[in-house]
Amino acid sequence: MVEFLIVLVVLALIYFIKGIFIVQQAESVVVERLGKFEKELTPGLNFIFPILEAPRTISWKVTQKLPNGDSYSYIKERTKIDLREAVYDFPRQNVITKDNVTISINALLYFQIVDAKSAVYEIQNLPEAIEKLTQTTLRNLVGALDLDETLVSRDKINHELRAILDEASNKWGVKVNRVELQDVIPPADIQQSMEKQMKAERERRAAILEAEGLKKSAILKAEGQREAEINRAEGEKQAAILRAEGTANARIKNATAEAEAIKMTIDAIANKGQPDKYLIAMKYLETLSNITEGENNKIVYMPYEATGILSSLDGIKQMFDHHGDGKAAAKK
Repeated sequence: MVEFLIVLVVLALIYFIKGIFIVQQAESVVVERLGKFEKELTPGLNFIFPILEAPRTISWKVTQKLPNGDSYSYIKERTKIDLREAVYDFPRQNVITKDNVTISINALLYFQIVDAKSAVYEIQNLPEAIEKLTQTTLRNLVGALDLDETLVSRDKINHELRAILDEASNKWGVKVNRVELQDVIPPADIQQSMEKQMKAERERRAAILEAEGLKKSAILKAEGQREAEINRAEGEKQAAILRAEGTANARIKNATAEAEAIKMTIDAIANKGQPDKYLIAMKYLETLSNITEGENNKIVYMPYEATGILSSLDGIKQMFDHHGDGKAAAKK
């Protein structure tokens, strides 16, 4: 009897130990009772009823890389589902663009399981399903673009690919957070053609920049010369104006001085002589002096109106005589 009780105690202890299930943080375990979903174990200490309840085993594709860079995949059975964000590095694949160019693309996918029950019951092998869905979607997206658009539209492809994968994998309890295209490698001959094209484009841009620089330099030089000519002409204009004003002022002052001198002379002899004859005689003598100036003027002649001049001179003499008599009388 005692032995039977001991056996019962041992069996009960084994049963109890078998029922203890510890779940780590950021993990989840789906438990079935007699093949039917019963509950989802949360992180920490949990207890299940052995034989009646058991964790659901799922198939998970695992990919590992070898030291030489190659990778291989295998299927692993597991009971715990990792709820952390996972990164999946897809193997390189060939994709045909819209203009029939075969390019090689590999991608990175960041996803996270948000519903463990759906990840277990809605899809048979979640990583493999996501991989195939990503590959087919990527082929469709790249097939709608030509080579140039594919090379410059990585952000667009990433955004569209993430949206499609997130919508398609929503029923699997998966949230696709990010998709990144790592490499987009065209064929070798296409790469050589692209390099030549880029070199020619750079040379063309350099020639354009050089031509624009020469053009701007010539424009600036012409503008500088024009400004210099304008300033020079303006300076000459101002100088000419000042010279003309100086000449006019000098002539005005000379004329004023001459008028004052004549007026003083006339005032001095107005009462004693004949000022009109005096002025005519003086102007006549100035004219004769101008006529006889020069090295080649050797002719001496008597003007036709000599008698008029003599009479004018006689009148001048008489004026001076009268003027002298007036001074003598004044002295007396």
